[in-house]
Amino acid sequence: MTEESSKDLPEKPPAPGSPPAGPILFYNEIVIAHFTNPRNVGELENPDGEAVVGDPTCGDQMKVHIRVDSNIIVDIKFKSYGCPGAIATSSMVTELAKGKSTDEALMITDDDVVLSVGGIPERKKHCSLLGIKALQEAINDYLRKAKDLG
Repeated sequence: MTEESSKDLPEKPPAPGSPPAGPILFYNEIVIAHFTNPRNVGELENPDGEAVVGDPTCGDQMKVHIRVDSNIIVDIKFKSYGCPGAIATSSMVTELAKGKSTDEALMITDDDVVLSVGGIPERKKHCSLLGIKALQEAINDYLRKAKDLG
């Protein structure tokens, strides 16, 4: 391989937690791992909070269930009908939220998720919003139920 031809090769994806160095045009190894082996998939029986959200522009849909004990998210499950970006980022959302207080989990942002997966293609960033939105709505559902019982 010549020096000239090596300039055309894509650079390695950034390390987790570091911002991408330019536009992302591919799914990196972290995204592919969360897509092919998503974490926390399924539903919880009698969840403390739940939500279903969707994106009508692309047809993706997300369902999130949470179990809360002493204000800590002790279990979280999701089901998704969506593209690899939506599934992978929702899987990451569950990993970021598990073990956090509801207040801490409400502070997780779309940027936190995108950085945690090492970046996603710009045209797929809207996909990562579904997991965050579903998490927030599930927590708000839990808080409403807790207030009604309180």
